Amino acid sequence: MGERIALIDYGAGNLRSVHNALRAVGAAPDVTADPKAVMAADRIILPGVGAFAACYNGLAAIDGMIAALEQRVRSDAVPFLGICVGMQLLADTGIEYGTHKGLGWIGGTVGAIAPSPDIKVPHMGWNDVEPVAEHPVLVAGEAYFLHGYHFAARDKSDVAAVTDHGGALTAAIARDNIIGVQFHPEKSQSYGLDLLSRFLEWNPT
Repeated sequence: MGERIALIDYGAGNLRSVHNALRAVGAAPDVTADPKAVMAADRIILPGVGAFAACYNGLAAIDGMIAALEQRVRSDAVPFLGICVGMQLLADTGIEYGTHKGLGWIGGTVGAIAPSPDIKVPHMGWNDVEPVAEHPVLVAGEAYFLHGYHFAARDKSDVAAVTDHGGALTAAIARDNIIGVQFHPEKSQSYGLDLLSRFLEWNPT
């Protein structure tokens, strides 16, 4: 029997495209809103697009889901991938139309990208991913970004990659069995598919 991959369904807009990308690299993810399926998963992927608070509230509205994620990811240390807002939710707080609680797995705050005459906000389109620390899932390349808010990590050692958009912005965070990417692997063509393949092969223990 192959690994059980839980792709969390909590109303995130990029769920189907992430599912299709995973299938393209040979995975058979279980699209699920069932905490019991999460408890049985060998790998967990949390997608997400839209507003921080709406995404967190969607996740919290599923009875037992956050507790199941806490158990499997933080206690049992199964490999976890957060994508876009799915990465941002790992922060302590998100500041978007008020201050909102996040999962608090990686210390930091998600706030608006500072506008300037030299850049457009939201940060949209292809941009470089520049690893700042060696990680089995990350390599340098170009990926597709679409976000107006960015993850400011409290501990810089949690930042695994950056991208340049009016200065360095967090492109990926990583700690132990957890990795999150601000860009969209499912929209990043061969670079994104290769990243998903490396995540599926990653054994952080």
